[in-house]
Amino acid sequence: MEPCCNLEVDVNGEETFMVDKTIIVQYSGKFAKLFGKSNGARGKLKVVFNDFPGGSKGFEHMLRFCYNNGTTDITPSNLLLTRCAAEFMEMKESVAGVSNLLEQTEKSLQEINFWTWSGLLIALKQCQNLSLAADSSIVLEKCLDTLVGRLVLASETSPCPSTCSTDSSGIRFSCDSKSTESIKTNSARLTWWFEDLLFLSPLLVAMLVKSMVLRKLDHVVISRFLLYYQKAKFPNANTDEKCKIIEMVIDMHYNMDHNYVSCKTLFGILRVTLSLNISKCSRKKLESMIGSHLDQATLDNLLVPSPYGISYLYDVNLVLRFLKAFLHRGTGVVAPVQMRKVATLIDLYIAEIAPDPCLKASKFLAIATALPDSARDSYDELYHAVNMYLEVHDHLSQEERAKICCGVNYEKLSPQSCLHLSQNSKFPSKSAVQALISQQSKLNNSLRATPNKTPFNNSPCSSSGAAQRGEKDKISEQVVLGDENIDLSVDNEKLRAHLQGMQCRVTELEKICLKMQSQMEKITKAKVSGSSNARSLPKLCS
Repeated sequence: MEPCCNLEVDVNGEETFMVDKTIIVQYSGKFAKLFGKSNGARGKLKVVFNDFPGGSKGFEHMLRFCYNNGTTDITPSNLLLTRCAAEFMEMKESVAGVSNLLEQTEKSLQEINFWTWSGLLIALKQCQNLSLAADSSIVLEKCLDTLVGRLVLASETSPCPSTCSTDSSGIRFSCDSKSTESIKTNSARLTWWFEDLLFLSPLLVAMLVKSMVLRKLDHVVISRFLLYYQKAKFPNANTDEKCKIIEMVIDMHYNMDHNYVSCKTLFGILRVTLSLNISKCSRKKLESMIGSHLDQATLDNLLVPSPYGISYLYDVNLVLRFLKAFLHRGTGVVAPVQMRKVATLIDLYIAEIAPDPCLKASKFLAIATALPDSARDSYDELYHAVNMYLEVHDHLSQEERAKICCGVNYEKLSPQSCLHLSQNSKFPSKSAVQALISQQSKLNNSLRATPNKTPFNNSPCSSSGAAQRGEKDKISEQVVLGDENIDLSVDNEKLRAHLQGMQCRVTELEKICLKMQSQMEKITKAKVSGSSNARSLPKLCS
């Protein structure tokens, strides 16, 4: 009996199908409910679908099943369309011992491990096109899990799954065309699949990467793929699309082990974001990651131009945020070695920004005092940067100069820097006095640690020692008592002479210590030789 076309079906306005209502009703629960009470109706009926999943192609796959006595050829290229159509048409009940369409798609999905690589990619593309369909998530999850499993296996064994082939649809994938020579290299073994997955949307790439992280795929390889994806997608993307791509790249790197993400990679991502208005959340994540790697950064990395509307040359606020992230990262206490590396880097940065005439004193002071005092063994570099800043910004008030100079720890200045400071009119007078007293205090500590028999009276530099000590005591007393009337303009020459005398005494101390060490070595050798002859000890100081 020839089927009659007594039902007109309009599918999403794409195409109209003339079908036999009797045939469709016995497989579709939706149509059975719709026409259950109208079997006696005469003439043609019409049904209009505005939201049929997969459109006309999905409806056509469903029709093939109905008109072929409940059987159809399900492949990776039509599985999702057929499954979504079966779910929509409520084809869940078996008819006359024949399995329903939904059961057949489920059986085909269970054989996903036997699909070819290109079949997996086609199924993923279908999932991407039907991302709003309720049933697409099940197929998508299966496809992603299988694909990641292939990649994990490929990274351990061969550069391409054994099931790779060119799909019958004629689509050619890069995996299928790899030469024997190229796959021998380690790079090809790890990255052969990059080109094949460029069709994925940022949303699906994010899902894929999360699955990769869970399956413990090499994070270095994942990072390389994300950067490859971003670089390949950017040329043809608009501004909004670029923001979505780079935000996805940042978020995925943030979810990975930060130890496997290089500092160079992060600053490369940062340069891309400078011209884009990405979300505050993603920007904060990127700055946090950079902060955790700040000890690996270089001066060139930090010299980021200021954003539009900011007068000063470099983005000091950005570096301050890096420092905050470095000091408060989640790994706990910062190692001293890392702290010193960052302090050295920041001193170089401060020296670079100091000559900027537009840089506010508050910003300069913030970057100069951002690190704790323990981060620096010497404040010489910071002192010279402060000196340069004061020289360029000669319009600053005495109060502003005093605040900036407070960033320098005078106890950690070398004698040479202290001597320079004593003659530096750009620094407040109290700063020079503090530096001199700090140096005198260090010298006194050295003297206490030296044997009392040290013959300073014979030192060539001690002829004016009493006068210098008297001058030192006078200055120290004035500072301790808070004397505001210290006239350094008059006493500068005496201060310089005093400091030079201190340096000379330190030099003499070093010579005496070397002589003592030499004589102690002779004593030790004599004891080791086992000599029984009584010998007088050598004089320590001739």
